[in-house]
Amino acid sequence: LIRDRLPTKSNLRRRQVMLTDTRCPFCRIEEEEATHLFFNSTSILPLWWESLSWVNLTTALPQNPRDHFLQHGIGKDHGKKAIRWKCWWIALTRTIWQHRNRIVFQNGSFDGSKLMDDVVLLIWTWVKSMEKDFVVHFNQWSTN
Repeated sequence: LIRDRLPTKSNLRRRQVMLTDTRCPFCRIEEEEATHLFFNSTSILPLWWESLSWVNLTTALPQNPRDHFLQHGIGKDHGKKAIRWKCWWIALTRTIWQHRNRIVFQNGSFDGSKLMDDVVLLIWTWVKSMEKDFVVHFNQWSTN
C-alpha cells in the first residue's frame, strides 16, 4: 500500500491488464486507485473518522498512504497505546482490502458495520497474542 504496488484496478490498467470496469467497488464512482480505495472513498472515509473519534482526535487525514500511516503515531507515547494505534491502521487497511476482494471476486456488497466488526476482532486477536498480560474479554473490548 505504501509503495502503491497492490493490484488495484488502476495499477492493473497501468500494467496493460484489460479491465471492463476500473471503478471503486465501494462507491462505484471514482477509479479504484489505492489512495481513494483506502482513505477517500465515501464509504471508507467515515470509518477512519469513527476510529479517530474513539481516541478523541480530530485531524485532517493525509492523502499519501505513508503519511497517513505515520500520522497514527503522532502524539502517542512509545508504549502499548502507540503500538496498538499503528496496529489499528494496519488492521483497518488489511480489512478494507479483504472486503474489497469479497466484493470484486465473490460478488459481495459493502457493509461498513461488518468491516468495522472484522477490524475490531482482528486487532483484538493481535493484541491478545502480542501482549502477554492482555486479559480483556472480546465482549468488553468490542464495546469500548
